[in-house]
Amino acid sequence: MPRSSRSARPTGTTRSTSLRRLPLAAALAAATALVAGVAAPAYAAGPAPVAPVVEGRTAFHPDRDFAGSTVAAHEGRSGAAPLVRLAVTQTAGLDVASYQGNVNWPSVAAGGARFAYVKATEGTSYTNPYFAQQYNGSYNSGLIRGAYHFALPNNSSGSAQANYFVDHGGGWSADGRTLPPALDIEYNPYGATCYGLSQSAMVSWIRSFNDTVHSRTGRYPTIYTTTNWWATCTGNYGGFGATNPLWIARYASTVGTLPNGWSYQTFWQYSDSGTFPGDQDLFNGATDRLSALALG
Repeated sequence: MPRSSRSARPTGTTRSTSLRRLPLAAALAAATALVAGVAAPAYAAGPAPVAPVVEGRTAFHPDRDFAGSTVAAHEGRSGAAPLVRLAVTQTAGLDVASYQGNVNWPSVAAGGARFAYVKATEGTSYTNPYFAQQYNGSYNSGLIRGAYHFALPNNSSGSAQANYFVDHGGGWSADGRTLPPALDIEYNPYGATCYGLSQSAMVSWIRSFNDTVHSRTGRYPTIYTTTNWWATCTGNYGGFGATNPLWIARYASTVGTLPNGWSYQTFWQYSDSGTFPGDQDLFNGATDRLSALALG
């Protein structure tokens, strides 16, 4: 993806669904609302899948896995809101999963959110039973939205999980209202931090997922991760920064050091509770740059 479609370069415990106000989000709520475009593409959700028990490891619990579900336990949270001394305008958003259930999207939009990432899938056997309400509902309320996949690199190949993701909501269309599909790759909620993969094997897994999503959708996926996990499990590999937007997770007042290969973040998940349901995110740019990223 060309860098021009990404955000401008800057220079510089409990999960809750309550609508508690933070000073930064309140300020961002005054931003100009996006104008709704064409009718949202329909996505029909099937019945909620039954989570299987996988031999040799803890029972599968995908409804408890979401972007950031492992972050605070491994890296903590400072409890401080992001500093407002950022070089470019920041645009408020959120990410949600089945944990949030049916979201009141008109209220979220009225509160100042301009984008949302929604969990679609995990591994090759789970789809979010609330995906249709969350993905289409956010779109119908004027938000730019995208889907993300929770990776289980020891479960199946990167290409297999990418295909499952794209087949179950992780697509993309050039409507200016759909974000690139996203890969959530973080600490293993079922065991070994790096899923039992070597650093080189992890990079190969990510590349397989990455290339398959690009082949299927025409977009390189946004990569959600933390700097510590990336350094530990990929050897701080720097080869994705030229093509893939970075969605960094760090629950602190500043974004901190970024993973190798990225000189700025496109999205920052700065808290796992706050103004909006689910996690609190900032897009690193104004709404016109967010629209440009969606358009590709």
